Amino acid sequence: MLQSPDNSQKLQSSQSYTPVRTSSPTDQATIGRSLVIKGEVSGSETLYVDGRIEGTINIAENRVTVGRNGTVAANITAREVVIMGKVTGNIQCTDRVDIRSEGSLTGDVITQRISVEDGAILKGSVQVRSAEQKNTKSESAKPVASDQPKPATAVAHA
Repeated sequence: MLQSPDNSQKLQSSQSYTPVRTSSPTDQATIGRSLVIKGEVSGSETLYVDGRIEGTINIAENRVTVGRNGTVAANITAREVVIMGKVTGNIQCTDRVDIRSEGSLTGDVITQRISVEDGAILKGSVQVRSAEQKNTKSESAKPVASDQPKPATAVAHA
């Protein structure tokens, strides 16, 4: 039931109000349109880029979103990458890459899942790996004597 305005004002004035800061995985850092960052960007919260970054981005446990006005000339390591602006650099994701219709990516991608909308631009190679391949990557990287010539010829023809 609704309270009358008089009662709510009495409640607010009788109790001291302390703003509560909630810390959650949805916390987001934003690089605004007019900001230019040159160097390494790293952290443990979601990153939204609407400005320009040159260097490297390492947000291994969260999402990196490049907004429509964002321009990134950097290698990106993240759990998830969403591209609506322009990215030049390699991307390594533990979950997924999503290139929206207005997005552009020039670089190589290693991820478990990828989505490229109609109208998006993607120039580079894409490696889609399952979670199992990620865990056994170090084991499969060890060369076996009988298998060495096959990868060399496959690489030479690719």
